[in-house]
Amino acid sequence: MRQPEGSEAVVVARPAVEDASASSGLAFDSFYGAHRDRVGRCLALTLGDATLGFEAADEAMVRAFERWEDIRGGPNPSGWVYRTGLNWARSWLRRRKRSVEKGPWLVSANVVDAPVVDTDLNEALAQLSEDHRAVVVLRYFLDWSVEQTADALEVSPGTVKSRLSRALDHLERRLDPPAGTEEGTAR
Repeated sequence: MRQPEGSEAVVVARPAVEDASASSGLAFDSFYGAHRDRVGRCLALTLGDATLGFEAADEAMVRAFERWEDIRGGPNPSGWVYRTGLNWARSWLRRRKRSVEKGPWLVSANVVDAPVVDTDLNEALAQLSEDHRAVVVLRYFLDWSVEQTADALEVSPGTVKSRLSRALDHLERRLDPPAGTEEGTAR
């Protein structure tokens, strides 16, 4: 296009699009490497199924990559990934349950694949409701604060504290029953 006579050409510096996407890609790669396995294990424990937990983590990571520019500046990107994975898994389970005609579909408790948990704890966690399991997993396996846990689960901090208290009471009874009870040491 020709410039009109007597006018000066204005050069506008444009940021290199390739450079910007490459740097955000590297930031996401680092985030993925640091958080994918931990979030996957936590989802596996929360959902009671290792395969579903890691699949949910992978699905959430894909969604995080697509929205990385918005998510990376947030207060808790791994909380966003956890919550997105949990929502995806719940939707998948609802669709699966509706597709089964006879009897409810039960999630298997194959979380023994999660390396940080022993079998007794797996069984005790499996007896908790999903809401209580999620609070325990996020607070103790990811070492998140009450506020971070509340944000990820979209509940109030008071709800987190209440659920955590009830869950820990259950786990304590289950994992360390008093002597003389059915599950305790025989006299």
